[in-house]
Amino acid sequence: MAIRPRDLASRMGGRRKPSDGYLRETFKLPREQARQKARDFLTRYPKGGYMSAVESWRELPGGEIEFTMRRLPSAD
Repeated sequence: MAIRPRDLASRMGGRRKPSDGYLRETFKLPREQARQKARDFLTRYPKGGYMSAVESWRELPGGEIEFTMRRLPSAD
């Protein structure tokens, strides 16, 4: 039986979280709400201060988007 990329991504998603100092938040939202949430996150935690980024972004069956945002705990 062939492993589909989506199956592999789901298995890997359950693995231990990295201890690299970043805080992460994962969301599942319809596409337009996902885009707005990502924009709001980057406005609240600017890349220049918090090194914020969209870490992952994938479309789920049914059209929802699952994505993870990451940032440093402070802008120090």
